[in-house]
Amino acid sequence: MTVQIRVATDADWPAIWPFFHDIVTAQETYTYDPSLTSAQAEAMWMVTSPRSRVTVAVDADGTVLGTSNMYPNRPGPGAHVSSASFMVSPEARGHGVGRLLCEDMIAWSGQEGFRSIQFNAVVETNEPAVHLWQALGFRIIGTVPEAFQHAKLGYVGLHVMYRPLV
Repeated sequence: MTVQIRVATDADWPAIWPFFHDIVTAQETYTYDPSLTSAQAEAMWMVTSPRSRVTVAVDADGTVLGTSNMYPNRPGPGAHVSSASFMVSPEARGHGVGRLLCEDMIAWSGQEGFRSIQFNAVVETNEPAVHLWQALGFRIIGTVPEAFQHAKLGYVGLHVMYRPLV
């Protein structure tokens, strides 16, 4: 599968929303409110603030396979640490799309002058994501017990994951 990562445009949202909605309403991997409307989700995901970026992974036909958004983890004195979120359509999972999106985010964070990357809330039972982030140099620096109410497993932990850039 040939995959290209490019900056997302407003025209990409209609292709992102269906898998975004399915992922969020499953309540297995994201802490987002499952009752978000498309407009609310778009305003949250398609960030346009300084030092922020939204990308999509597309195949050769232009089909959106996944998306990421990246931004400073905190404002002010914490703005030297970046963060990101990733979503991959169910049809594209297991084909390296998440890896490509994260590799792009890591490169962007370095180019933007961030010193490190912190993922604030990786659901501990989301083993594919945890293993991928670890393979890309992230380490678990802490876990908040029972911080996520998983739809099937009940209360599970949220990992904080960290990767230095310098």
